[in-house]
Amino acid sequence: MYYLKTAASFDSAHFLAGYEGKCANIHGHRWTLEVTVNGKELTATGTKRGMLIDFGDLKKAVRGIADSFDHALIYEKDSLKPATVAALNDENFRLIEVNFRPTAENFAKHFYDLLKMQGISACSVTVYETPENCAVYEEEQ
Repeated sequence: MYYLKTAASFDSAHFLAGYEGKCANIHGHRWTLEVTVNGKELTATGTKRGMLIDFGDLKKAVRGIADSFDHALIYEKDSLKPATVAALNDENFRLIEVNFRPTAENFAKHFYDLLKMQGISACSVTVYETPENCAVYEEEQ
């Protein structure tokens, strides 16, 4: 079995609505998205001969996701008052509304799904919230 892995990082803020603890407050992270793909067979012919997937294609997809979340406040839909969202928009803050609680676990699944929509079948997606803490999503075989 062959495995390829790449990673990209981004900085963003979030909070966990309804959580009892420090993470209920807006705070930031240096998130790292790490993606692993695997396969038994390498490409046999053409310009990608001897490759599982072109590293350039994999890095471009992962970097694109990271860049799309960089320097934003990521919040769960309906977790902020409409007036708060309006005020933040009036100040030209970059907001990203998601349909899930913005935890590392949910981001791992979300990023897995985004990659799948781009035709990249990852065997695992790891999201580091801090250098020591991460969540991993792998689809069951």
